[in-house]
Amino acid sequence: MCNFYLPLSLEACWILHYSRAFILRKAAGWHFEGASMEENREGHGLAEGKILSIWMILFVVLVLLPSMFRVSLGISHFYVKIVIKIFEWATLQIEEGVKKQKALALENLISTGIIQKGETSMEEEIAGQRRGRFSLADVMYFSKKGCEAVAEDEVTRRFFSEELVSWNLLSRTNANLHHVSWQLTVVWVVGILIRYCLLMPFRVCLAVFSILLLVLATTVVGQFPNGRVKCWLGNQVQMICATLGIRCLSGLVHFHNRENRPQEGGICVANHTTPLDVLILASDGCYSLVGQVHGGLMGLIQKSCMQTTQHVLFERSEMKDRHLVRKKIREHIADKAKLPILIFPEGTCINNTSVMMFKKGSFEVGGTIHPVAIKYDPRFGDAFWNSAKYSMMTYVFNVMTSWAIVCNVWYLPPMVKEEEEDAVHFANRVKAVIAARGGMSVLPWDGGLKRKKVKESFKEEQQKKYCQIVTENGSVGNGNVC
Repeated sequence: MCNFYLPLSLEACWILHYSRAFILRKAAGWHFEGASMEENREGHGLAEGKILSIWMILFVVLVLLPSMFRVSLGISHFYVKIVIKIFEWATLQIEEGVKKQKALALENLISTGIIQKGETSMEEEIAGQRRGRFSLADVMYFSKKGCEAVAEDEVTRRFFSEELVSWNLLSRTNANLHHVSWQLTVVWVVGILIRYCLLMPFRVCLAVFSILLLVLATTVVGQFPNGRVKCWLGNQVQMICATLGIRCLSGLVHFHNRENRPQEGGICVANHTTPLDVLILASDGCYSLVGQVHGGLMGLIQKSCMQTTQHVLFERSEMKDRHLVRKKIREHIADKAKLPILIFPEGTCINNTSVMMFKKGSFEVGGTIHPVAIKYDPRFGDAFWNSAKYSMMTYVFNVMTSWAIVCNVWYLPPMVKEEEEDAVHFANRVKAVIAARGGMSVLPWDGGLKRKKVKESFKEEQQKKYCQIVTENGSVGNGNVC
């Protein structure tokens, strides 16, 4: 019995011995692998820390410090030049890929609109042919103008984005020609990847940083006692944050005639295309804004700015009281130590192709008017905000995914109201100067037509004008036409 179990016990001992040795070797290997994994994790952590440090250094050196001292390193200029070269190449590809007749038809459609219109006025077309008498054929003039207005009037199209003669490789433009050639398709796809996967995340992060910096810095500066130090610090914070905001959009702004910049106690008036107008002007100078109290993110920014700068803000119910608005503006400009007031007399955003009617309220309070003309380059992105079509978030998304925001700003010589000149004529004179400098057309129509019907006074004005034409140098029969 013992002889039978002895070999079996020896085999069991050998098995246990080798099993123990195998388990110890495995345990040692596992321990070594665990230690190496921990070392790899530490190595990855150090590498990520180095990458993050490099990004922070680049951000401070290339973005934050130039914004603080408001200097340009030439990066935006170089980027814009590259985009222009791409546009020129894309234009050649389109011209080669599209037949000549179709290209001409597309160019005519974009440049002239749906129909070809005559530029003659009522006086030139009616009064030039027959002065001092009524003719039934005059009805045809008004019928033609009515048909033109139904098809495409000169006012409604100012509330839509400007059409481009050449395609800017953005899908949102009407001239969508990415299918012309495979080379153009490849460039278009690469452009989408660059704008959505590279530029937009960086712009969003920079925008968030700018807003947080504005809120925190104005909160700290707001605790300072009122005086020159607080005023200077508040102005510097707002200008730095505005400059960072422009860099969020790869913005390139050319300022001209800076010797004419608005001075304290004056009123700065400019044509209005987008909320970015405020950001662009605030990057080169500080202003007190006139506007309505908002909620949400805009309300947070307003409250932050109010801690360091005096702005003229109104509740919605107060905005309807024009006398109260004029009184507060007059009180503000009476203090020559306060910042100049920034006002957009059009009252709404126009697509930067024309300047519409200036509300006379800004020109009734007196003081010096500092005109400013702002003209955007639509090739790099559509800066116009069509508030009737897009919400604020949609508009911000479209701007963030554009190539860039490029514009020119002209500071024009200050203007004052002449003797015996009423506010309406003064407003028209300022409007004409801004439109001429910015290369935009002048329209007498109210920008409020975007949401309202035509006033009866406009209709009566056209009727009086025709009545004056047919009665000039004579009368109709023995009666009074008017």
